[in-house]
Amino acid sequence: MSEGRTLGIDYGRKRFGLAISDGLGITAQPLGVVENTGPKETMEEIAGIVAENGVDAVVVGLPLNMDGSVGPKAREVQEFCKALSEALGIAVETFDERLTTVEAERRLKETGATRRKRRRKVDVVAAQIILQTFIDSRRRGEES
Repeated sequence: MSEGRTLGIDYGRKRFGLAISDGLGITAQPLGVVENTGPKETMEEIAGIVAENGVDAVVVGLPLNMDGSVGPKAREVQEFCKALSEALGIAVETFDERLTTVEAERRLKETGATRRKRRRKVDVVAAQIILQTFIDSRRRGEES
């Protein structure tokens, strides 16, 4: 794990959920949502968040098929990551995100959140799960 902060992204066609690591790189905290208003605008908004928060690495959830293969959505995410890395000039990694949205929904349901609130928060919670799982796997010495 790097010395700076890591930004976690749950990629979506409509919006991106964001989470950020604490200064020690131990925990993932919810950060918010960026509306996907187009490649240029979205990259600029993420670049601003990266600069503002001292981020030196980004991890994006990779939506692999249940059998582990790369489908159309995962290829879309890989292209996004390549463009994001070039735009930011920092490392952008992917991390298997299978079932994170299901887990995020479950966690929100357990808190008693209404369906409407769950819809608004699921992207951020999914990003937090992706980032925390990434952090934990790095601490255990695993690779994605």
